[in-house]
Amino acid sequence: MENNIPGCAKCSFKMSDRLCKKKDGKSPAGCPTKNKQNLIKNCLDEYEKPEILEFARQASIQESDGYAGRELGYEHLRPQKTRMEETIEFSRKMKYQRLGLVFCVGLRKEARVVEKLLSSHGFVVISAICKVGRVSKETINIRDDQKLSPGNFETMCNPVMQALILNDEKTDFNILLGLCVGHDSLFIKYSEALCTVLAVKDRVLGHNPMSAIYNIDSYYRSLKS
Repeated sequence: MENNIPGCAKCSFKMSDRLCKKKDGKSPAGCPTKNKQNLIKNCLDEYEKPEILEFARQASIQESDGYAGRELGYEHLRPQKTRMEETIEFSRKMKYQRLGLVFCVGLRKEARVVEKLLSSHGFVVISAICKVGRVSKETINIRDDQKLSPGNFETMCNPVMQALILNDEKTDFNILLGLCVGHDSLFIKYSEALCTVLAVKDRVLGHNPMSAIYNIDSYYRSLKS
């Protein structure tokens, strides 16, 4: 049965030959395109919801707008827009006015830049830092030896509070900037508005976790053991 578990990341077929790309394509035993036809029907039902349909439509348009050279054919595509640009453009496509920005205290300088950029493009920006609320780490049963600075009061990261603030302000779309692993999960769970991620936390790699993946056979080969 383990062989039938969806495993797209392990698919060995050439991308252009896969079942998910063409009707008579090839597929491994666990191919969800082949085995999960009932879920395909369920997801199409979700896309019929007007707000989901429009969001998905604009996201797809944004994907193609991120490339130049489309008129020359697929082989000539070249990326032309940063994620920051695409976030702004997508928000405009969706006619959003109030954007939420949640960020880590360690990226407060970057958050200031992002806030100014978004504001300069006409958006109302509601921002909330991770330490908002000044709630003690003891509240979530953190021992003194588990603090960054034992023996001192420490404010915990508070993604639920961040979400509640943005919900209260009725943001149209929320942007995550460098929240920790797990804290980002809680924010997304409690956020009423849909979210996107501008950057993720990676303290070692300057918030570029893919660097370790790109170097998995050299500098970061220890991750495999």
